Amino acid sequence: MPVLYEAIVDVGKQLVSRKAAEQGGILSGDNPASYNPSDPLRLWVIQLILIVGMTQLLSLFFSRIRQPRVIAEVVGGIILGPTVMGRIPNFSKSVFPTESLPFINLVATIGLVLFLFLVGLELDLSVVKKNARASTIISAAGILLPFGVGAGIAVPIYNEFVDTANVSFGHFLLFVGVAISITAFPVLCRILTETRLLDTDVGVIVLSAGVGNDVVGWILLALTVALVNASSGLTALWVLLTCVGFIIFLLFPVKWAYRALARYSGSLDRGEPTTMMMTVTLILVFASAFFTDIIGVHAIFGGFIAGLVIPKDNGYSIKIVEKLEDLVSICFLPLYFALSGLKTNLGLLDNGITWGYVIIICLIAFFGKFIGCAVSARFMGFNLRESGAIGALMSCKGLVELIVLNIGLSAGILDTRLFSIFVLHAIVLTFITTPLTLWVYPPHVRTKIAGAGPRAPAGDVEPSLPSHTTVDGLKTRFTIVLHQMEHVPIVMNLVQYLQPPISRNASQASDSTKKEKEIESVSSEVTADGTPRVSIEALRLMELSQRTSDVMRNITQDELAQRDSVLTVFRTFGSLNQMPVTSALSVVTQDEFAGVVSTRAQEFDSDFVIIPWSFGPSVHADHAKEGPSTAVATVGPSAGFSHTLTHNPFEGLFGKSHAYDRAGAISYSQFIRRVFAESPKDVGLFIDAGLWSFEGTGIYGQHVFLPFFGGPDDRLALEYVVQMCMHPRVSATIVRMTKTDVVPVVTNDTIDEAKAEAAVAANMTVLSATGFPDTVYPRESTQTRAQSEMADNIAWTKFTSSSTDTPRSAALRSALGRVQFSEIETNTPLKSILDQASEQGKNAKNENTKKSLLVVCGRGRRLAVESHASELRDLLASHGGTGGEVRKSLGDVACALVVSNVKAGLLVVQAAPKSSEA
Repeated sequence: MPVLYEAIVDVGKQLVSRKAAEQGGILSGDNPASYNPSDPLRLWVIQLILIVGMTQLLSLFFSRIRQPRVIAEVVGGIILGPTVMGRIPNFSKSVFPTESLPFINLVATIGLVLFLFLVGLELDLSVVKKNARASTIISAAGILLPFGVGAGIAVPIYNEFVDTANVSFGHFLLFVGVAISITAFPVLCRILTETRLLDTDVGVIVLSAGVGNDVVGWILLALTVALVNASSGLTALWVLLTCVGFIIFLLFPVKWAYRALARYSGSLDRGEPTTMMMTVTLILVFASAFFTDIIGVHAIFGGFIAGLVIPKDNGYSIKIVEKLEDLVSICFLPLYFALSGLKTNLGLLDNGITWGYVIIICLIAFFGKFIGCAVSARFMGFNLRESGAIGALMSCKGLVELIVLNIGLSAGILDTRLFSIFVLHAIVLTFITTPLTLWVYPPHVRTKIAGAGPRAPAGDVEPSLPSHTTVDGLKTRFTIVLHQMEHVPIVMNLVQYLQPPISRNASQASDSTKKEKEIESVSSEVTADGTPRVSIEALRLMELSQRTSDVMRNITQDELAQRDSVLTVFRTFGSLNQMPVTSALSVVTQDEFAGVVSTRAQEFDSDFVIIPWSFGPSVHADHAKEGPSTAVATVGPSAGFSHTLTHNPFEGLFGKSHAYDRAGAISYSQFIRRVFAESPKDVGLFIDAGLWSFEGTGIYGQHVFLPFFGGPDDRLALEYVVQMCMHPRVSATIVRMTKTDVVPVVTNDTIDEAKAEAAVAANMTVLSATGFPDTVYPRESTQTRAQSEMADNIAWTKFTSSSTDTPRSAALRSALGRVQFSEIETNTPLKSILDQASEQGKNAKNENTKKSLLVVCGRGRRLAVESHASELRDLLASHGGTGGEVRKSLGDVACALVVSNVKAGLLVVQAAPKSSEA
């Protein structure tokens, strides 16, 4: 019996010992923050969230002061490390225990290999060839002088801080020299892009010199690592020879094979890698990293060389970057630089001698680089400001130096104190690069590559076409702003009527001889019969983000402009309509869109800037079933138009659409208001209500409706509509609106109306999100108002009276024959306009005319003749929306048209400031 009992007990113990590990997790009292070597994912996720969250939070602040993202990544690591949060009891042991760091290090190293692969993709050696002499001299001076002074300062640092018994002075000197002489090319590219220097002589030279400096720096780093890891000089020699052979193998046979495979798969022709090519690319990257690691050179060097293998034809390399950059830059790379911060302990800089060396290292590193590059640039013919900017930019540190320092720390050449000193110096030098460059080389003294000449100041750049003078107020030069592909078809519908069709014989006659073209005068922009000959600049705006692919696009924007699908389509459209089209592409942040539009319009000497605003169909099926009443400005089907239910682009501003529609609408409206505020040229905002998709019998022309109240904007609209009518397929109805006086009765309602008018006036002058008034109003005096009214009468009489003193051209007489003028007096002008627009729309698309309706109106925010505050308030209330953003963007008349669901395109124009003072 005891034997059986003991046997049962033994079996029970075995069963208990064999039970599975607890699976209840936190429900069973498990601590997810505790380190478990068999399940390290939990703590790794916590660490990742802390690091990425801290990086993103700091980058919001540093981006405001125009600092590169690497500053936020390193500072975030320092805050999470022993310098700040490590002083909280048990924080480092709980969140970043020593046992967990190898897992972070593995993921960070994988990310670093991929990042260096992206750096290799960024390098374009053809840039160096274009500026070989200057870039070589500046790059050499920017390496030799800092390396020399770095070697000099290495002697006292070695004697003061280094364990001389265990660290070779030669290895230490080499590391210090490389750390001080190297330039962070990835950070440099971002600074050049954000400061908009890539289209200047300084930017091109710095980019070329940075490429050379980066390549030499990586060679020196490979040499240093080989010497440190080798047991003898002969071994180091074999390592270097093997590395050189491997580089030659990659850059020639492997590169040829890769290009052939990419062409065979069609990836190179399409400019986008297939799944197979991405697989081959990743295998190449990690195989290259593996080989350089096993021969004694760091794995990141293999990733860098693999990046040089990838062809850059047809934007192929940019597409590869797009597929990898988000995961690398958001997840992997912050881990690496956070590790740098975790290894940094600024608390060890605890005495005067240490801080003295910090200051000396910063001064020597900066002035060694600055003097070497600036003096060599001055020798190459650059002026003092340009030379100073080149020196300041080349002193940028950042990513690459931190990689060098981490290698030195892991190799035992640097201890934690020295590592912290050099990390601090890298942060300081990177931090001062952007503000120092902008101070030394502000925008108004910059020299552009193209324009008036090779050394012409940016402000003196001549427009791409000769200066011209408008004849009879005709607009002959237009700048068309294109932000998205959706803008192209609606702009085509508007632009095709800007110039009447030119007969084939007339076109051939005008180009009969080359000599006649050479002596063609300014007045040739208008033909003998008064028909305008329109020329267009298509300005493509692309948003610049923190992504590497956007930086690469900015570097190659001239090439990108030639193959951009939006610009290509629009150039073809211009060719088919016999309109010369020049194209320009700008990759800038969204805050700079308005400034770019104003600058390009001046350089092109444009008469009129057209900005489209279009949204595609986005109304859900359930809304379609309920009908158009479910949305504030939903456009319903009508004869001759597409029966797809679409919505007004301002729907988001009324709070009726989804959150993403509302955010996009507000962002774009702020851009438009900035253009209205800053543009020195006449501006037109063309709003597509989804009515340009035609089916069935089609549309054969356009009918324009213009309500004319007076003021500079309405006078511009009047001239523009008459010019449009020079096209034989365009007709117009122009109504002069006069608001009749009503005897006021003092009631609570009239008091409310007065308050409403005051509220609207306040809305007109509020500060926009950009921090400045969105519309600037001139001081209105009695004389100014009288002059404006006189100008209104002159403009109206010019086109309506048959007995004018000024002779009319044949084209103008023909245009006025297609225009109907009338005058209306009413105490509710907005209601009258809406009724007129509805009637005009019905008449335009009848069986005889089959025309689309376009409503043109002045923005009316300056020197407006009438105030429509109370009537607009009632109109907005009846449609259930406040319309504040719409009113600020468009003015009262256009706002009324938008909220009332008028089935027509809408063009809102604003006259240039110089002409609005009349």
